[in-house]
Amino acid sequence: MNRTERFREVLTRRIGLALTDVPPEKLAEILDRRMSATGLSADAYLAGLVRERAAGSEVGALARELTINETYFFRNPEQFDALREVVLPERLARRAGERRLRLLSAACSSGEEAYTMATVVRERVPRGGWDVQIVGVDLDPSMVERARRARYAEWSMRATPPSARSRWFHGSGDRITPDADLTGLVRFAVGNLADDEPELLRPGTYDVIFCRNAIMYFTGPQIRAATARLVEALAPGGFLFLGHAEVAHGRVAELTLRHSHDTFYYQREPAVQELPPPAPPAPPAAAPPVVRRPPDTWERVLALLRAERFDGALHLVESMGDGTDELLVTHAALLIQHGRLDRAEALCRRLLERDGMHAGAHYLLALCREGDGDKHGAAEHDRRAAYLDPGFALPRLRLGLLARRDGDRDLARRELEDALRLLSCEDDRRLLLFGGGFSRAALIALCRAELRACG
Repeated sequence: MNRTERFREVLTRRIGLALTDVPPEKLAEILDRRMSATGLSADAYLAGLVRERAAGSEVGALARELTINETYFFRNPEQFDALREVVLPERLARRAGERRLRLLSAACSSGEEAYTMATVVRERVPRGGWDVQIVGVDLDPSMVERARRARYAEWSMRATPPSARSRWFHGSGDRITPDADLTGLVRFAVGNLADDEPELLRPGTYDVIFCRNAIMYFTGPQIRAATARLVEALAPGGFLFLGHAEVAHGRVAELTLRHSHDTFYYQREPAVQELPPPAPPAPPAAAPPVVRRPPDTWERVLALLRAERFDGALHLVESMGDGTDELLVTHAALLIQHGRLDRAEALCRRLLERDGMHAGAHYLLALCREGDGDKHGAAEHDRRAAYLDPGFALPRLRLGLLARRDGDRDLARRELEDALRLLSCEDDRRLLLFGGGFSRAALIALCRAELRACG
């Protein structure tokens, strides 16, 4: 392994970054620059990285080189609207007895996100008797120091509403500072999401965690590990906000996907109240016979779908039972083909009780709602399907069709363009299952025709 590949391996291990898209030439350039800055040979530099604390200064410098520190106040304002109107009222009600709130801005960069959270807290949380603290954590010590200094330029204020600007910030030019009412709520610390941070991520601590546009840089295993740590750090019933391009992975069974104010976020399941010991169980009934699927049964289902023999496919699937998620979603899709929307919806809801993050179940439920005349419910589940699986073309197509029927041509055009782009590379089996009997070419032609109709 040459020194550049060793560098890549150490970076992935220490920072969690997925560097597959970074050319070797760029990594070699960064390595040479850091070796020059530290005065170390390649072997000494790489050995030092392995030994250095996970959130040390050199690790922070590398993170600065390899990630985007784009941040500003009130970035993605819809998430702060949800925090203000939904999340904080729920947490205030739940914490009314202890009157204590803890919020975390993970990967806080230079602090704009944490101070924006503070403005919302000051607007919504009663002043008297509440113990509130916001913690901002970042891998890069220099960013943490900037956050503590709390001095910003006009560019950081570009999305700040005028009312918030006049109420919560002072100064102008490159000397804008948050009000003391905000800085008094926030403390900052150096920490690494790709590593265990037991002091910062104590189990059950936080009512709200913002971790936006950070885990998208991680490898798959690091995403799952970081998400698990964040979920563990949430109090029961607490809320997690990710970036718009990020989806939670790992321990998702403990999360419920929420949607309001045109944004998605997650809520950890509330604690289950202790119940009295159950009565002794009745003798078990005889177990139903297990339906075992012959190895070629699934291929037979797919062959029937390809031949558009939907009656035969439905009969075969129903003979197999609904033991797996795969069978449940296939059964629901075939029931929709036959117009039996009530039964299909029941199966979709049953599947979502098992796995609330199942994009296919949300999409099929959207079709059921649309067939029942519930356009709002249909759009809601289509949005969830598209959010949970950004590569899923069909919910984008349905959202485009719904928007065009509502006369929103701009939204229709955006959704249909996304659908057209995704359809060209959509998985064949998924099109077969969810495409309603339409081929890829037919769906692409439909997309193009609808786009032309949008003008």
